[in-house]
This record gives sequence, C-alpha cells and structure tokens, in this order.
Amino acid sequence: MNLLNFKTAGLAALLIAASCSSNKQDQLNDLKKQHDALSEQISILEKEVAASDTGNVAETNSTKVAATEMKPDVFNHFIEVQGKLDGEQNLGVSAKAPGTVEAVYVHMGDKVKKGQTLAKLDDAVLLQNMKQMTDNLAFVNELFEKQKNLWEQKIGSEVQYLSAKNNKESLENSIRTLQDQINMMKIDSPIDGTVEDVAIKIGQSVGPGLPIFRVVNFNSMKVVADIAEAYSSRVTVGDEVILYFPDLQKEITAKISSASKFIGPQNRTFQIEVRLKPEFNNFKANMIVVLKINDYRAENAMTLPVNLIQNDKNGSFVFVAERGNPSFKAKKYPVTIGQSYNGMVEITQGLKAGDLLITAGQLDLQDGERVRL
Repeated sequence: MNLLNFKTAGLAALLIAASCSSNKQDQLNDLKKQHDALSEQISILEKEVAASDTGNVAETNSTKVAATEMKPDVFNHFIEVQGKLDGEQNLGVSAKAPGTVEAVYVHMGDKVKKGQTLAKLDDAVLLQNMKQMTDNLAFVNELFEKQKNLWEQKIGSEVQYLSAKNNKESLENSIRTLQDQINMMKIDSPIDGTVEDVAIKIGQSVGPGLPIFRVVNFNSMKVVADIAEAYSSRVTVGDEVILYFPDLQKEITAKISSASKFIGPQNRTFQIEVRLKPEFNNFKANMIVVLKINDYRAENAMTLPVNLIQNDKNGSFVFVAERGNPSFKAKKYPVTIGQSYNGMVEITQGLKAGDLLITAGQLDLQDGERVRL
C-alpha cells in the first residue's frame, strides 16, 4: 500500500469513527427525552392510583343502601266502613188481621202496583155474616120507611120513629164495619215495586206485625252505613265516597246525601245515606257495600311508606343520604307524622322535595355513617 492510499484509508476511518460518535450522542439524547416523558407519565399514574385506592377504601368502609328522591304528591285519607244496599222503598208487608191464607196471587220476582192484592185470607165466616146483616138491613129499612110515613102523617109516637131510625143506622154502621173487616182479609201492596220475598203458603195462619211479603222499589236506591261517633265532625253531607260492591266486583263514586244528627246511645254511631240510581241489573237488597269516605286531602304532600319510619326516645325519624366527600353520608332526620292510610303516611315536617330518602338498608345505619347508593 502506498502512502496516498494509507492516508486515504486513515481519513475514512476517522470519518467513520466520528460518525459513530455522533449517532450515540443523538441516541443518548433521545433516550433521556423518553426517560423524562416516561417519568412524567409514571408520576401521573401514581397519583391516579393513589386517588383510586382512597376511593376504594372509602367504598369498602361504606354501607350499600337504596334511596329515592322525595317529590310532592297528593295524599288522601279515607274512612272505611261496611254498609248495605237498600231500595229507597223497601217494605215488609204483613196481614192486617189474623186469619188463614186462602190464596196467594204473586210469586217472587213479580212486579206489582200499589194497591194490588198479593194474597187473601179466609173470609167465609165474615161473608156469611155480611149476607145475614144485609138481609136484616132490608127488613129494618122497610120498617123504618113505614114508621117514617106514619110519623109524617102524625100517626104513632116519636119514640117509635126514632127507634126504627136508630135500628136502621146501627145496622148500616155494623155492615160498614164488617166490610172493613172483609177488606182486611186482603193483603195489598203498599207501593209499586217488585216482590222480593214470599214467606207464606196456602193454609198457613198469619197475623199482624209479621211480614209475609217483601216489596222493593229499586227505581231509587240507597246505601246505608253506621259511622263511629269519633268521625262525626269529619263526615258531612256532600263528601265524596267510593262504593265498592265485593259480590259484583264493582266500584261507584258518589256523594253522601244525608247524615243523621242523632248518635245511637247503644253503639255510639250515626247513620249516613248515599242515594244512587241502579246501574247494574244484579243489584240486590241488603247487599254488602264497602264505603270509602274521603275525609282528608292534602295537595303537594310529602308521603312515604309507613315502614320507613323509625322511632327512638326523641320521636320519629328517617335516614336521608347527604352528599359528602368523597362519598354519601346517612343523616338522621326527625319527622312529624300527619295522617296515614293504606300503608302510606304524610310527613308534615322534616322532609322537603329533593331529599334522598333511604328506602333500603336503613335499619342498621348510624347518624353520619358512610353509604353508597
């Protein structure tokens, strides 16, 4: 190798060495930059992991509950009593005089008119007496006419005339009385209506005061119920009432039409009536009716199930979930209870719209305890 070639080779080696040295420095610089970026990312992740661990610890130390947001609602209170359905005209018909049933002219379900004869008692003896008295009246009347003519002619005495007149009038009165007795042998309907019960048979002995027919007019109906004295100031005419017929599975809304001013001394109740028109063909007298009388109504009320109410020596309270840092906390809220009905209770003080009422898991909570929803 000559000198020129040697110098050329040496220069190339120096250039290659310098080039390698420059690349390593660049690589080192790049690695340092990557190291700084990774260190920053590591620092951020470490902070996030630490924060996550704190949240996990808080969640681990909290109690799982369920909560619902309080919202205003309408609260209604009802008085529930049992009554019965009745016709406005529901009458038991009995005989006016004692006797033996001779004929029955109607059957259960027949429609009848006022004054129509339902049955007839044996009046054979009375009719026989009537025939005798009628025959006697003809004879007595003839004697009276003759005595009257004689008296007008100034023949005979006044006593004879007055005696004949008295006999005639007395017999006429007896005949009218006997006719009334004969009429009492007929049992007539006192109203228009339907025969709902026939409690006699031909040959049976009957008497006054014992109903043997029942005639009901269902063109006008009413529900009758006895209300406890304690509600006398809360139940008035015009109050809305829901009528439920268990046998028919039907419900009707109506209003109280009358309320008695008399408290029964025996059971300490007063009677109310709800008049209504028949809406179903299968209404029957004495059918059971459940009356739900709306005696209290509150608009925009705070209501909740009664089983959420707890009690201690200080009174009634509920638990509300309040937002804390970093989790929710259970807060004990004293409450004032108003009316209650059908498992729901009105809260008059202690809760407001937007409160998160704890509805599950509240029984073992302590005031201020961490909870999670």
